[in-house]
Order: sequence, then C-alpha cells, then structure tokens
Amino acid sequence: MLDKLGIWVSSLCAVHCLSLPILVPLMPLVASSFFAQTWFERTILSISILVGLVALVSGALRQHGHFYPIVLLVTGGTIYWFKNMFGESFEPFTIAFGALLIAIAHLSNLRLCRQFRQSNAPYPTNQLATVSK
Repeated sequence: MLDKLGIWVSSLCAVHCLSLPILVPLMPLVASSFFAQTWFERTILSISILVGLVALVSGALRQHGHFYPIVLLVTGGTIYWFKNMFGESFEPFTIAFGALLIAIAHLSNLRLCRQFRQSNAPYPTNQLATVSK
C-alpha cells in the first residue's frame, strides 16, 4: 500500500516539475502561484521520500531483507532535490532520472515483497492432496 502511495506521490512530483516549464509561458498566474515555489516542490518531494522510506524500510526489515531499494530511493531523491546540479537546461532530464529511480525503488520493493510472500505462503491443499489407492 505504501509503495503504491509512494509511486503516486513521486509521479505527482515528476508531473508537476516536468509540466511547469510548459505551463509557465502559457499561464502567468501559475508562475506566480505557490505551484512554482521551491518550498512547494520540496514539500512534495519530502513527503514522497518519507512515505518511500517507511514503505521500503518496512519491506526490508519485515519481509525480504534487501536494502538496495532504499539506496535507489535516497539516490533518486537526492538527484531530484538538487535538480539544478547540471544547470537549468538539464533540469528536466535530472528530474526524470531522479523520479525514475524513486519509481524503480518502489517497484523493486513491491516485487521483492511479492516474491517473499509467495515463497513463504502455504501451499493450497489441492496441490498437497495425494491419492493413495
């Protein structure tokens, strides 16, 4: 559940950041609103990272024991946070790469949790039934 929420929030953040350069020239009101403010972008990203950390740490500690999704999440979040590290012209690519790493982290955690549940699930009784005649 938290992985799906994390994917949703990070996707919302990516859509916001990627659509902003298109919306700003078309709608001057958007540029002056809170949507274009750094604090708003970082608030969405922070919520995404916090939800992601809860989901991924929970999955790692309670189920599968793999911590690489957490590394992907933190790396993606850091890249996203410092989206201007390569200059403003590369910002859309930096945002997309950071968001992609965050999404991959959540998808990896979902896959690992699913594999863990399937490997530890009891077998259906119809597969264990044997006919002894």
